[in-house]
Amino acid sequence: MKHISLGGLEVSRIGLGAMSMSGYYNVGEGSDAESIRTIHRALDLGVTHLDTAEIYGPYTNEELVGQALKGRRDRVVLATKFGFVHHSGGGPGVIDSSPANVRTAVEGSLKRLGTDYIDLYYQHRVDPSTPVEDTVGALAELVAEGKVRHIGLSEAGPDTIRRAHAVHPVTALQTEYSLWTRDVEAQILPLLRELNIGLVPYSPLGHGFLTGQIRSTDDIADDDWRKTNPRFTGENFQRNLRIVDEVKAVAAEADASPAQIALAWLLVQGDDIAPIPGTKRVARVEENTAADAIELTDAQVERLNNLTPAAGERHDEGNMAVIDR
Repeated sequence: MKHISLGGLEVSRIGLGAMSMSGYYNVGEGSDAESIRTIHRALDLGVTHLDTAEIYGPYTNEELVGQALKGRRDRVVLATKFGFVHHSGGGPGVIDSSPANVRTAVEGSLKRLGTDYIDLYYQHRVDPSTPVEDTVGALAELVAEGKVRHIGLSEAGPDTIRRAHAVHPVTALQTEYSLWTRDVEAQILPLLRELNIGLVPYSPLGHGFLTGQIRSTDDIADDDWRKTNPRFTGENFQRNLRIVDEVKAVAAEADASPAQIALAWLLVQGDDIAPIPGTKRVARVEENTAADAIELTDAQVERLNNLTPAAGERHDEGNMAVIDR
């Protein structure tokens, strides 16, 4: 597995997102044992970048990752996130990046992960009630204490990124980026490169849509949150199938899967981009990591670059409301 640099932090250029291991997608039966096997297989294949968050579960995902990494901690760049759990009364789902909440959050994450340091610690969502300078100031203290090695932002807009980076270097920004979500190319990506901040795309497979495995809304369980995602509903769903069909056509040319093509396209976008496709299946992690070896032709890259943009917002109204823009 090739490695790249995220603002000076070396990671495998394909990582593993652990969110789906804690029930965020209803994609059939799974188990903690299978999830742990998936993490171990990823490490065996050269993945060094694992991503979780305290809100996943909440809390259980960090515990699972911590269990999987017993005896293997030194092989991994471990990333987690804070700020989507209010620890002094509000609870999960309430945004709070106040310095006091950051302090409480990091101690909980360290304990659940079974480690004494976090390699990359992200603010999960920008807190409109706390100046980002105050949040980053608290993170800088954690860096000085050795509890955090690098800091990151998730779903932050250009102004927030600049303000945060002025207080302490930001190593990475996590946001959605894929063949059907390319908003970052206009302002965010040029800014990150100006400031030497890496990009960690989450949902690089379009919440599974770009795998080509979902052809009907009937393929999605009623309790799966994608059932209400604008891109998975009504006419938008049918329009977005055309994107998948184009990806499948390129995949057939390249003797690869649609998921591998979607990841290979992302890797072509720069050596400062490290996607974290999520899965809880050994077979899927094997498929995803194999994208590292795929070489797209210039013609194939151009064809993918010119895909019709996805129809519909990338999240529902409530989730879009907490994205800093």
